[in-house]
Amino acid sequence: MASSGEDTSNEGDAPPAAATMAVGAHLLGFSDEILLHILSHVPSTDLVLNVRRTCRKLAVLCLDKSLTHTVLLQKDYEASEDKVKQVVKEIGREIQQLNMAGCYWLSGATIEHVARCRGLVKVNLSGCHLTSVRLSKMLSALQHLRSLAIDVSPGFDAGQLSGECKATLSRVRELKQTLYTPSYGVVPCCTSLEKLLLYFEILDRTREGAVLSGQLMVGQSNVPHYQNLRVFYARLAPGYINQEVVRLYLAVLSDRTPENLHAFLISVPGSFAESGATKNLLDSMARNVALDALQLPKSWLNGSSLLQHMKFNNPFYFSFSRCALSGGHLIQRVINGGRDLRSLASLNLSGCVHCLSPDSLLRKAEDDIDSGILETLVASCHNLQHLNLSAAHHHSADGPGRHLCQLLARLRRLRSLSLPVCSVAEAAPRADRAPAQPAPHAVPRGFGKKVRIGVPSYSGPLPGQAAPQPSSVFWALLKNVPFLERLELIGSSFSSAMPRNEPAIRNSLPPCSRAQSVGDSEVAAVGQLAFLRHLTLAQLPGILTGSGLVSIGLQCQQLQSLSLANLGLMGKVVYTSALSDMLKHCKRLKDLRLEQPYFSANAQFFQALSQCSALQRLCLVSRSGTLQPEAVLAFMARCLHVVVCHMFTGESLATCKSLQQSLLRRWGELTGRRPPMLTKCRRQPSAGRSPEFPVALPDRLHVHLCSFLLNCSGEILAEVFLSLVMEIIC
Repeated sequence: MASSGEDTSNEGDAPPAAATMAVGAHLLGFSDEILLHILSHVPSTDLVLNVRRTCRKLAVLCLDKSLTHTVLLQKDYEASEDKVKQVVKEIGREIQQLNMAGCYWLSGATIEHVARCRGLVKVNLSGCHLTSVRLSKMLSALQHLRSLAIDVSPGFDAGQLSGECKATLSRVRELKQTLYTPSYGVVPCCTSLEKLLLYFEILDRTREGAVLSGQLMVGQSNVPHYQNLRVFYARLAPGYINQEVVRLYLAVLSDRTPENLHAFLISVPGSFAESGATKNLLDSMARNVALDALQLPKSWLNGSSLLQHMKFNNPFYFSFSRCALSGGHLIQRVINGGRDLRSLASLNLSGCVHCLSPDSLLRKAEDDIDSGILETLVASCHNLQHLNLSAAHHHSADGPGRHLCQLLARLRRLRSLSLPVCSVAEAAPRADRAPAQPAPHAVPRGFGKKVRIGVPSYSGPLPGQAAPQPSSVFWALLKNVPFLERLELIGSSFSSAMPRNEPAIRNSLPPCSRAQSVGDSEVAAVGQLAFLRHLTLAQLPGILTGSGLVSIGLQCQQLQSLSLANLGLMGKVVYTSALSDMLKHCKRLKDLRLEQPYFSANAQFFQALSQCSALQRLCLVSRSGTLQPEAVLAFMARCLHVVVCHMFTGESLATCKSLQQSLLRRWGELTGRRPPMLTKCRRQPSAGRSPEFPVALPDRLHVHLCSFLLNCSGEILAEVFLSLVMEIIC
């Protein structure tokens, strides 16, 4: 019998072509069902233009209706204009669902080719360049269209829509409309609407400095038709103009509330004063409809008896973010004394500081929660998939089975979870944990030393520190929710240095005292989540070395989005080496957001980051931080899939501009094209991860580097539910 070594050598002697043929034959030996499943993960452009031309069998399978029925071009940064035209030409008649959201690099003439897909039922053109005339011409040919997503930009004129276009719109049942100018858009033409999703991104002033007003909409030819409406969703960006315009949309609802309305959601940053029309609308809803999903501005709920009179059918989504909702009101008015709410899939209690306390008037931040309220909530809503308890102090009392983590461990179906850091701390200090405030002489090794490239400054897992502890309540919680895909562990007083929906706060509040005991061992416990895709860790002062990050990198192989902010004691960065070791294992990481004062973006960091072969977006926010331009250039040269590079550090503006010009010059050398003009960051919706400016290398590139103190724009770690709710509704 030959040894294993002999077998290996024989295989190695085989010609490369023969080995490739053997692998190919083995792949084609799979059943058609398995091959179709594999091909479903291939981008549509590659499927039609490349894979289909490899052999006869794949040529047939690539044109299977299950693959050509839906074409996804969203975030397909390699989909050039020629590729899109060719795909439409070859399979346009078979396409029924087309998603081109964010393909802003495609010209209007290319977008117009969508009209050739005569059988389209659903199309998403958000972020695409479309004039009123071009939209009219395209929609006139899509007689079977039932779902549409578009942008309404300055210059839009509904009067330019043809009769055939309006006939198509009259049959549309689902409409997603992003407004960049005060307008009703195409809503008045959609007389059969059942689902309306509105995104208000209107700036208060024009580029010329003129002040906008919602009164521009007064006198427009038509008003929306809501008689068949079942779902109404509105998300507002900051600014008074967005609130003024949404009131005009709601005014029609207040006159006659649709009888079939079952989901009513309004997401507003900050305060939104209640008007007479909105009050009439809410009163009418309380009398005439039974809702399944509800989200209202906090000012509409605080001090109101609305929840007491509102009727719910089979609710699947509730959001009471930052509302003054006590635990008693939560149990009596929402859960109705503990009735079975097995239909509820998503619950957002972010910023509800009193939601787990029976008396909101007497509770202080450091007081313990009422475990009975949480136990009733868990027992009634045992099918929850998304839960947000962040931005509040939820301290557990000492006692068996009373800890918040122990109660949440019963929610086995959780897919996303957001918790404040202090909520996962043990109820009482444990003897095996270091003191919360380490003495000056107990500083971890490498705290104040320069980091040598390639040499880690931490000593690895310490006994009882970095390894997950079976006795930890947080470890037990994560063990009982193995299918968790999104986890946020955010300090209750954390505030981003560059927020989107709130003014920047220079002097942030100190972390909760209980958060001091949450450190590397709790972070290492996250490594149990084999299906984790999105992770946010913010304001964890108990981090000593960051060794728990390495465990996450080794075990969470599905991780795609990582956001880290303010880990360890402020003023020093103690986890640089651990982060570098972690990044070496994150082969599927696409988005990285790092917010840490005094962070040094040196060659060691970028060398480790360059091993994240799937990385597309990088955002670094570091007050008084530094970067090495040569390291950035080398990183961008190695990682050709990076489409966003945003760095806000303490470097001079001259250094940032020089580096930016060097990157764009290198882009021009790679593509043989003239470097694009520099563009300023503009506000865009976020899902809690790195900014999502849809640009790509080498065909498209967006670089924004600036001195931190000279730039006030940016993104924030947003609440997870703003994006998840749309997945649930749709």
